[in-house]
Amino acid sequence: MPSAYIIASVTVTNPEQYEEYRKYSTIAMQTYGAEVCVRGGKVEVIEGDWNPGRTVILKFKDSEQARRFYDSPEYSKAREARDGAAIMRMVLVEGV
Repeated sequence: MPSAYIIASVTVTNPEQYEEYRKYSTIAMQTYGAEVCVRGGKVEVIEGDWNPGRTVILKFKDSEQARRFYDSPEYSKAREARDGAAIMRMVLVEGV
C-alpha cells in the first residue's frame, strides 16, 4: 500500500490565533503518526506563478491513516481553532 501525504498551503490571517491551531494540530499529528516533512520554512517559486504561502507536508503510512487524522476529534479541535485565523488549501496525495 502506498504512503500518503497531506499537502497544505496556508495563508495566515491572524498569527496569534493561528498558534492555537498549531498547538492542537501538533497533538493530532503525534496521535495519528504523521511524519512532518515540511512545516513552514522558506518557499521559493522556481517555475510558474504559484503563491503557496506557508507550506506543510505530512507523511502517513497510507491514505486511510491520513483520513483518520483529518477526521479525528483532535484535528477537528484544531480546525475549530483555525477558523478565522487562516485560509487553508489541503490535498491528500498517494505517493511512495
